[in-house]
Amino acid sequence: MEFKSINPYNGEEVGTYIGLSDTALDAKLKLAKEAFTKWKKVPFEERAKLMSKAGEVLKENVEKYAKMITLEMGKPISESRSEVNKCAWVCEYYAENAQEFLKDEVIETDAQKSFVRHDPIGAVFAVMPWNFPFWQVFRFAAPTLTAGNVGLLKHAANVFGSAEMIEEVFTKAGFPEGVFQNLIIHHDKTDKIVKDDIVKAITLTGSGRAGSAVAEIAGRNLKKSLLELGGSNAFIVWEDADIDKAVKTAITARMMNCGQSCIAAKRFILLEGVYDEFVEKFTAAVKDLQDGDPLNEDTKIGPMARKDLADELNRQVNESVALGAELLHGGNQKECYHEPTVLGNVTPDMPAFKEETFGPLATMIKAKSIEHAFELSEQSDFGLGVTVCTEDIEKALSMAGEVSDGAYFVNELVKSDPRLPFGGTKNSGFGRELAKDGMMEFVNRKTVYVK
Repeated sequence: MEFKSINPYNGEEVGTYIGLSDTALDAKLKLAKEAFTKWKKVPFEERAKLMSKAGEVLKENVEKYAKMITLEMGKPISESRSEVNKCAWVCEYYAENAQEFLKDEVIETDAQKSFVRHDPIGAVFAVMPWNFPFWQVFRFAAPTLTAGNVGLLKHAANVFGSAEMIEEVFTKAGFPEGVFQNLIIHHDKTDKIVKDDIVKAITLTGSGRAGSAVAEIAGRNLKKSLLELGGSNAFIVWEDADIDKAVKTAITARMMNCGQSCIAAKRFILLEGVYDEFVEKFTAAVKDLQDGDPLNEDTKIGPMARKDLADELNRQVNESVALGAELLHGGNQKECYHEPTVLGNVTPDMPAFKEETFGPLATMIKAKSIEHAFELSEQSDFGLGVTVCTEDIEKALSMAGEVSDGAYFVNELVKSDPRLPFGGTKNSGFGRELAKDGMMEFVNRKTVYVK
């Protein structure tokens, strides 16, 4: 099977990639098994040294890797550079902290000695998306490989160039052959891979449909799965908030990566007293965003990654307007480009509220009170994260329990950070990535007891 990567900005071909035959895939699975038997015995200090070196390779090749990200999925080049540098950070973080995370946990019992040790489990199979083609992979790979596991990557077909470069990073860093392998395959090979004895766990970042399918395969084979799925994050603005600061944060929270992020703020829930001011200032800021060629340093809004994604966003806009939403700005689409769009007076019966809107669409929703704002926030099938903007920090903290999401940010956009666990609830998936929690997902927490 042949795969083509197409530049969404100009329609030009970025690269062509030939899928693995069953024989070639079998050879890679065999190589992973052989690599694990040796890699798990490599002293931690050596594994950490190699992961640190991977971070150096990333920093030394920022321009090369950033350009590939931008060419393949349309992210503005400045954001692509930031993505590559963040990947270097996560490599450095685990190189510096994993030994503490993995050390034996002594537990006092009536035994002479009792403790929990953390052993690698084998190969972790990662199914990754196109929207952050480097970051999504490295936030899985850095803790997984440092813990002594090996990694198998099935990336989104439109970013296979990025996938090959990611494997190149680990090769250049000096990781042994087979410790990290990129698989050029169609998703119909997933079942075969998950069934293989070397694969002990599956991690997927992507759509709910993809997550359900992979979790079903994993469950049928009694393999652990970690799912990072969609989101419809609420961005709640209280009446005491600094509106100018809130708008500045909100623009980044919604429009970064052309809005194509699971943790983007998608539903702006505004107390009635600040609704008009926030909407006016937010809309003005959206109008100032420069669009164009994502390789241009000044571009803030590029194309969406594929035309079908822009088509779907346009459907959500049009159907919401037909149901009474007010089109305050934008709404136009041409091929992969969708104009940044603001909808006012959005209500829970509209697609712009009910569905995940994966693109540059901001929906403005009125709330009668703080309690009503949280009720509206909870009216979602997703549970990834919530932002609250307010000057009353203590009150905001006291209400963190009102939110069922996996993250609660005050006066800041929801974002992932290597130092903090990341993950959601409800249809946003299960399990946690990053920090110590992410490393513990793919180790055998083994109880050791000496009488």
